Amino acid sequence: MVETYMAGHSKWANIQHRKGRQDAARSKLFSKLSKEITVAAKMGDPDPEKNPRLRLAVREAKSNSVPKDVIDRAIKKSQSSDFENMDEIRYEGYASGGIAVIVEALTDNRNRTASNVRSLFTKYGGNLGESGSVGFLFDQCGLIAFDLKAQSEDEVFEKAIDAGADDVEFYDQRAFIYCSTEDLNTIANFMEKCHFEDISSKIIWKAKEPIKIGIEQLQKVAKLIEALEDDDDVRSVTSNFEASDEDFEALSS
Repeated sequence: MVETYMAGHSKWANIQHRKGRQDAARSKLFSKLSKEITVAAKMGDPDPEKNPRLRLAVREAKSNSVPKDVIDRAIKKSQSSDFENMDEIRYEGYASGGIAVIVEALTDNRNRTASNVRSLFTKYGGNLGESGSVGFLFDQCGLIAFDLKAQSEDEVFEKAIDAGADDVEFYDQRAFIYCSTEDLNTIANFMEKCHFEDISSKIIWKAKEPIKIGIEQLQKVAKLIEALEDDDDVRSVTSNFEASDEDFEALSS
């Protein structure tokens, strides 16, 4: 799914969540989410109930207010003979100051995407490495996020842990539930049955040992991440930095 992840994820994700609702470029987000749906449906069953990856993609699209007819068209497109197969590629490198970055892409042109990603790393003071150069610094896990609304943090925490979650974070009236990738769909479905709305669920990379940075470096790293996210082929960007609440708020202002 289209998501930026780094240490202190709940803070950054909420900034992106707030910005996204006012973002004039939501059509680009819709396009990326639709592509993920089409690829997921192409790789498995076009029925979300029989295809876990497609179910995740549809849930993520719904949480970002993608209309039902757009979702249905994306699934239908997967059955068309005109749809070109997409390659899933992971790029690894370092941003300014040695911050690790993982970029995941869906592309119909490997050369174009590799060239774009490499040039963005160079432009913003980083460098693209070889496959595996930073992946060992992260673990994969599931992430479920939603607005708290009327629910209390204690209620969400109790239900999530009872369902098998590993951890829960709260930031600015949003809940972020972490779990194993195997339990992601089960826990997300359970939270939906508990009437938590607009649930986003995805598989992410989580830093093993986050690196603390200040506002100046945060601004530099953020420029690279946002430029990468803006590329049509990029589906997710991951990093291993963390920053203070004050610096995250300064970044969003």
